[in-house]
Order: sequence, then structure tokens, then C-alpha cells
Amino acid sequence: MADTAAPNTGSPWEPPQPVVWRPLSGRLAAHVSGPDDGSRLVFLHGFTQTSTSWRPIAEEFARRGHECMVIDLPGHGDSANVRADLRRTADMVAAMGARATYVGYSLGGRAALHVALMYPDLVESLVTIGANPGIDSEDERARRRESDDQVIERMGEIGLEAFLREWVALPLFGGLAVSPADMDDRLRNTPEGLASSLRLAGTGAQGSLWPRLRELNMPVLAMAGERDEKFAAIARQIADMVPRGTCELVPDAAHAVHLQQPAVVVETLARWLAV
Repeated sequence: MADTAAPNTGSPWEPPQPVVWRPLSGRLAAHVSGPDDGSRLVFLHGFTQTSTSWRPIAEEFARRGHECMVIDLPGHGDSANVRADLRRTADMVAAMGARATYVGYSLGGRAALHVALMYPDLVESLVTIGANPGIDSEDERARRRESDDQVIERMGEIGLEAFLREWVALPLFGGLAVSPADMDDRLRNTPEGLASSLRLAGTGAQGSLWPRLRELNMPVLAMAGERDEKFAAIARQIADMVPRGTCELVPDAAHAVHLQQPAVVVETLARWLAV
């Protein structure tokens, strides 16, 4: 991320130039920033978030000359009324993102994996953060669907705001500090939209992509937080299975790496893109 401390140069420090976001027309709500002729990055968010969660990181890349697109996935944000499984989501994302590097966190990472497998000619490179290619066992997938149904029931019982506060307090997120602005943004979601996302695009509803990972011939960066033991192991497996895979584990971070260590994510991604 851009350093907000004054550099020791003897000259006045100037804050980063503001980034202008332009809305895009399409089946999903999306915005773009940065130069039209810059290499494109498409950022996909996680469950209960919206595309706004990626803007601080995307803006840094826009300042560095990339064209950056952020998309509200089905059931979220201004796409809350869209209903789609991951295959249909990939269709819509690919139609909007076109040829680009796709960067996806958790739910967004699973959507990005589908884009890469369904539209490999459009994916210059792929970055997954805390993403699971799927559950191999049908019994385990069935148990996950039951768990997701319980999550949906809980959301209906206690209401959206209380549910979101319980959600971000899960051990998975390792004590994630959620700002008032982040919570306000998550509250733009609707219970109906989030329920549809879990039912149609949750891990329990997704078929396993593990057998197909070797088809991914583009460069793949699999990231996870060091404190997120389950997804750190998955990131290593992804990197080992794809032909051109790299694994990066981020220190002092749990599942939501891009929220807990955004500066590290920016520099890691920038370094990897430059190779």
C-alpha cells in the first residue's frame, strides 16, 4: 500500500493522487479505475463482502498503471438480486473482465478458478487467496450444505447485522478488526442475497475442481495467511499441482489476508506480476 508517512527527502510530502472509479454496465455491478491501456486486474471479493473491500488495494495498482476492475458477485452489494451458481458466475465475470489477471479471495477465489478453467484464453494469470478448489467427498459436501443451511437459518433468526458481527468474529478470521466503514459496506448486503450465495455458490454446492487443476497453464499464485492453517495447506497443494504454481504465505494474517495485511498483499502481488 502507499506509505502515508512523510519520506525523508527534505521535500514536502504529497498524498497519493485520488483514484476515480467509473461504473460499468453489465449483468453484475462493477467499477473500473486506472488507465484504459494498462494491463487489467480483476478483483473478486469474499462472502458477506462487496467489491468495495478490494478498492484500497485496487487503487494502489491503478496508481501503478494498471486498469483495475472490482465486481459485486451474485447475491452481494449491488448484485444482491442476481442468483447464480459458480459456473454461471464465471460466465458473467468473464464477460465483464475479458482478458485480465484475476485475483479472488475465498468465494471470489473459487469464482476465479472457475473462470480460469472455463475461459483459459481470458486469464493471463490467476491469484487465489484463501480459496478452496472444492470438497472431494460427496458425504463431506452434503455435511457442508447442511452447515450452510444452519448459517442461513441463524441469519434469519438474529438478523443481518448481528449475523455479520458473529461471522467476522469466527476463529477463521483470527481476530479481524472490522472498521465501521467495512461493517456499513457489508450491511449493504441482504439476507436473501447472502442465502442465495451460500445455497448456489457455497463450497457444499460446488463440485471439486482438484482433478482439473493441472489444466491451468497460466501462472498461478496461491496465497493464504500463515495463521490460517487449513488454507495455507490448500495454497501449497494448489501451487504444487498446477504447472506454473507459486505459493506465498503472509505472516501475521489469518483468512482475510487482504484486509489484515493489505500492504504485504500489494507488494507480493506486484513482485509476482513483474516476474
